[in-house]
Amino acid sequence: MSHKGAETVLNEREETTVLDPRTDAKPAGDPTKALKPVMLGDIEVKTPVVLSPMAGVTNWPFRVLCEEYGPNGLYVAEMITARALVAKNPKALRLCRFAPTEKIRSLQLYGVDPAIMEQAARIVVDNDMADHVDLNFGCPVPKVTRRGGGSALPWKTDLFGEVVGRVVEVCGEKDIPVTAKIRVGIDHDHETFHEAGHIAQEEGCAAVTLHARTTAEYYGGHSDWSRITELVDELDIPVFGNGDIWGADDAQAMVEQTGCAGVAIGRGAQGRPWLFGDLKNLFAGSSERFNPTLAEVCTTIRRHAELMTEFYDGDENMAVRDMRKHVACYLKGYPVGGKVRKAFMECDSLAGLDAVIAATLDEVGPETTLPERVVDKPRGRVRFAKKVHLPYGWLDSRTTTHAEREALFGDDPMDASY
Repeated sequence: MSHKGAETVLNEREETTVLDPRTDAKPAGDPTKALKPVMLGDIEVKTPVVLSPMAGVTNWPFRVLCEEYGPNGLYVAEMITARALVAKNPKALRLCRFAPTEKIRSLQLYGVDPAIMEQAARIVVDNDMADHVDLNFGCPVPKVTRRGGGSALPWKTDLFGEVVGRVVEVCGEKDIPVTAKIRVGIDHDHETFHEAGHIAQEEGCAAVTLHARTTAEYYGGHSDWSRITELVDELDIPVFGNGDIWGADDAQAMVEQTGCAGVAIGRGAQGRPWLFGDLKNLFAGSSERFNPTLAEVCTTIRRHAELMTEFYDGDENMAVRDMRKHVACYLKGYPVGGKVRKAFMECDSLAGLDAVIAATLDEVGPETTLPERVVDKPRGRVRFAKKVHLPYGWLDSRTTTHAEREALFGDDPMDASY
């Protein structure tokens, strides 16, 4: 541990030693009996499958694509910073939009100051902005944790309970259920999920989602699903499991191994909205799975870009530029070369995108599919851990001091901007 400026830094990168439990064998058991509908307050989630909020990814265009393929689950908007919402930041308000087709308007809030979180919840309630509110206590990104937010916050049990309690109380006025997303802890010497789960339950949360890694593990190795089992055994409210669901068989295995009430998928869905179609089929007892051709993938890319243009109020340039990260995910595993990828990255209009798609299909072939060896395999950087950045002296006590609260709750323009 070191003290860098006004923050505490855990220098030890904590790579998990948990081995990937998946094999080539299909999970045993009957998937139709694995998941039952979950009630979040008065909301019935018929198939408790969740699209986890991801910054820059789960805006309404991507949610719409996932929901069109998938079951009646929860498709959660990307994290909204509470202070930015209170300040009526234009980007925050844009991220709060929902498409008319979305069945459950699910919004995630992030913040550290209980008063600001309460104000943000009040805005959501008074303006009928959501049917369900999730609270982010799972983000491991340094710019969030160094201010005591995300996965750092549950270490301070008093602050965690106050944030949850205030939001639950406000949302309760309109019977809007509140859930919480947490991690195992800061590292394995500073685990928080047991206490956080119980506090969330006591404060009135309708459910908890556990990403089965610590902050220090970031997204490294494989998540430890046994920790999900521990929380399931301890709590009376539903527990959703999160971490390393890359395909439908992973979801079934997690449910069977942990007894969780539902599954939450983040990185596994990037560039693969049809994963939710696989999950829909799985829990309906069907063995049908999607392995789209390159032509089908390009059709989805084009539709995604159209929806993004609508999201950006007709600004094609902004929409197509924002699509670049999505295109990289859509094309992952397909035999397209660097020249093709570069051409996609340089697009700045829908017409330009059409031209690149046509050229790509001519060069690679429209019927090309993913090789079997990469279907449902991990996507993105999976062996990656980071130093943990925390407020100075954060680990000295499980409760906040007056000085810590003054430092945390001061005006910070970063909290109100994007």
